[in-house]
Amino acid sequence: MIKQDNQPDWDALAEKFDLLTPHIAPVGQALLAALDAQPGDLILDVASGTGEPALTLAKQQPQVNIIGTDTAAGMVQVATRKAHDLGLNNLQFQTMAAETLSFADNHFDHLSCRFGVMLFDDPEAGLQQMRRVLKPTGRCVLAVWNTLKGMTSVDWTQQVFKNRIPESEQLAADKIVSMSGGVLEGLLEKVGFSSIETQVHGFEYHFSDFDAYWQNTLDSSIMQQQINALKPGQIDEVKDAFAKLAKPYQTKNGLVIPHEYRLAVAIK
Repeated sequence: MIKQDNQPDWDALAEKFDLLTPHIAPVGQALLAALDAQPGDLILDVASGTGEPALTLAKQQPQVNIIGTDTAAGMVQVATRKAHDLGLNNLQFQTMAAETLSFADNHFDHLSCRFGVMLFDDPEAGLQQMRRVLKPTGRCVLAVWNTLKGMTSVDWTQQVFKNRIPESEQLAADKIVSMSGGVLEGLLEKVGFSSIETQVHGFEYHFSDFDAYWQNTLDSSIMQQQINALKPGQIDEVKDAFAKLAKPYQTKNGLVIPHEYRLAVAIK
C-alpha cells in the first residue's frame, strides 16, 4: 500500500527493493569515491535501505567500520541478512530515523546518504542530526535526485498514471525531487555545514529491450501498487503508453534510459 504522504510502505517493499539496486549502482560508486574513507575510519551510512552502498564499502575496505541506518525495519532486516551472508564483520545495520540518530556528538569520521534526504519526514532535522554526529572536519556526502525531467523513469510513471489512477495512489514525485533548485545546498548551509559543493551527474538504466523493462516494472512492488489501482482492462493501454515513451531510447545495445542526480559534499 501507499501511505498517506504518497510514499511507499518501505517495510513491505524491502524484499523486492533490490530490483532497483543494480541500476543505481553507479551512484553508490560515485558517492564512495567522494567519501574517500581511509583505514580505521568509522562511517555512518544513513537511509541504507537494503544495504547499499554500505555493503560495497565494507567489501572494498575491510579496515573501515560502518554503521548503516534506515527507518524501515524491513529494509534493515534484508541488509543485515546480506552482511551476514557475506561474512562482513566491519558492518552493522540499525533501525533508526535520521531525525532521531541515537549516536553521540562528534562520533563518525564521515557520513554518506544515497537517495534518502528528500524522503526524510523532516530533511532539515535529519541533516542537523547528521552534522551533530560527525567529527569536526568530517565529510558528509549525499546523493539526491535532481529534477523530474532528469529522473526519466519516474517522469514516465507520472505521465502514464496521472489521469488513470487516483492522486492518492500516485507516488509523491514532488517529494522525490524536492532537493533540486538549490534546496539541498540551502539546507546544508542552514544547519551549519561549510565548503558545500554540488555537481549534477548522469547515469543510465540498461535493459535488453522494452519487454525486459516492462517485466521489471511488473515485478516492482512500487509500480505494482499503481498498476493495482488501474481500472479493469487498462493494463494493455498502460503498457502501450510506456512503450511509446520508451521508443526514443531504444538503441542497438538495448533500451538505455538516462537519469540525473545531484552529488553534494559538505564539511562540518
